[in-house]
Amino acid sequence: MCEDKHDRMTHLRSVMDIPQIVFLFMFISLLILTCFWVVRPFLPGFAWASMVVIATWPILIQIQNILWGQRILAVVVMIMLLFLLFIIPASLLIESFIDNIIPLIEYLSSGQIKLPPLHWLTSIPMIGEKLASIWKSILSGESSTMMTYIKPYVGKTTSFVFSQAAHVAHLMLHLILMIFFSILLYWRGEKIGNEVRQFARRLAPQQGETAVLLAIQAIRAVALGISVTALVQGLLGGIGLALFGIPYATLLTGILVLFCLMQLGTLPVLVPAIIWFYWEGDTTRGTSLVIWSCIIIAIDNVLRTVLIRMGADLPIILVIGGVIGGLLTFGMIGLFIGPVVLAISYRLIHAWMHELPASNH
Repeated sequence: MCEDKHDRMTHLRSVMDIPQIVFLFMFISLLILTCFWVVRPFLPGFAWASMVVIATWPILIQIQNILWGQRILAVVVMIMLLFLLFIIPASLLIESFIDNIIPLIEYLSSGQIKLPPLHWLTSIPMIGEKLASIWKSILSGESSTMMTYIKPYVGKTTSFVFSQAAHVAHLMLHLILMIFFSILLYWRGEKIGNEVRQFARRLAPQQGETAVLLAIQAIRAVALGISVTALVQGLLGGIGLALFGIPYATLLTGILVLFCLMQLGTLPVLVPAIIWFYWEGDTTRGTSLVIWSCIIIAIDNVLRTVLIRMGADLPIILVIGGVIGGLLTFGMIGLFIGPVVLAISYRLIHAWMHELPASNH
């Protein structure tokens, strides 16, 4: 009798606890959303700082060992390096863009574009004479015809350029916040790392810390295999453009690095430059730039593979797919978020699949 009554009371208490659980869940969710809303302006800068610090942490430790174990000196050196790698190049790129884009728009709007005669078209076997005839007919009405097609795009380009000024200001703000958060993370890195691992262990006692280590490996793989490769590709492409006399080489170098980060490669910039050389009849420089482009592509394929393997033992297709998908979904920070998510999911699913011994049948 007493036991039945106790069971009924326990059941009643458990039923009455359901609203408490629901309201507790709602309160915690509201608290999390409010916290997210408060820190939302700082999230891009903090996310970039986290990726940069995780990727460069081994370098910080090596510098600290060289500087007599002084963390403050190592942090100062790392912040100076971040200024050289992020703030100064971004400032120079923005300045070059502003200095070059306005004269370019004015030139396109002036109607002074003159098409070259392209005498070399006649040397093309079989179809050369026909192409030369078509080109001569185009030249006969070049001013009116060209400006009819170009002017609408010039207007759209001008409005687009000025509309991006706010985005440029936000970029510089996020870079400054990234530097500030990097100082804090470099200074208290070990403690923050321990707190993150402890939180991961509370979420998943067996796989939590493994997931954190996988995230670190994926970030370093992307930093080495994608970012470094993109920087090397962009600089080599920019050097080639400058050596061969392409106008606006500084601006195009920044575009090259951005395209390489987006996994588009250097060809979207180099191929038009090659066409321009042949357009002007300068086949020597055009052919030289073709050879230089082939060298850059070969270096890209080798360097990316080696660096990704150095950062983490992950399938290359997984890292590249995460980079492209993350970029399309989250923007530039997705370069790191995409591979991290895919790498953690891949390893956790792989570990789960192999928890049971393989069947003998």
